[in-house]
Amino acid sequence: MQNLAKYIDHTILKATTTVQDVVVLCNEAITYNFKAVCIPPVYVGLAQKILAGTDVSIATVVGFPFGYSSLPAKLAEIENAILHGAKEIDLVHNMAAIKNGNWEYAVAEVEACTKLARKHGCLIKVILETGSLTDAEIIHSCRSYAPLGVDFIKTSTGFSDTGATVHAVQLIKQNTPADMGIKASGGIKTAAFANELIAAGATRLGCSASVAIVKEDKPL
Repeated sequence: MQNLAKYIDHTILKATTTVQDVVVLCNEAITYNFKAVCIPPVYVGLAQKILAGTDVSIATVVGFPFGYSSLPAKLAEIENAILHGAKEIDLVHNMAAIKNGNWEYAVAEVEACTKLARKHGCLIKVILETGSLTDAEIIHSCRSYAPLGVDFIKTSTGFSDTGATVHAVQLIKQNTPADMGIKASGGIKTAAFANELIAAGATRLGCSASVAIVKEDKPL
């Protein structure tokens, strides 16, 4: 049985997220020893105060959830997030560029964001939103971004109609280096599905139902 807690980015990203929501999330992350919290950028500073002295990492999102904000805006978001204590950046790539066949722009954007994150010792996960891409676009994205030094390819924002799937994780696994991380996110509600995604190649899970998942997975 996997130690699911160490795979989980305990996540809350809804537009109505409150201070109290983040306080609860961070305290749950401490209690259950989750790998990280993933929170809206505005709450990164708060999370840093709560999680100081713990092993729980702080992740936040950039270009979220649609990915079509400008490169200067994304770079500014990254700088601000890191300034306030973020250690991991979940970046939505530019799907509009991809749908227009402008791979040069999409790759240049990910490269610039990756260089900035790495400059500050920050991990970067590129969110593909696999439910909105064809298999060919997923494969091309993986093969294009892997050489840029990104740390993870992530399946989904959790805001699309389609979240994580075993097929998407397998496709990413087949088209990225063995040492690259894969984050599955979106619609992960049960320990059984979480373990299925890990078996397919996921090395991190983005979940909002994290507590229920680890309680379900606890051996009798």
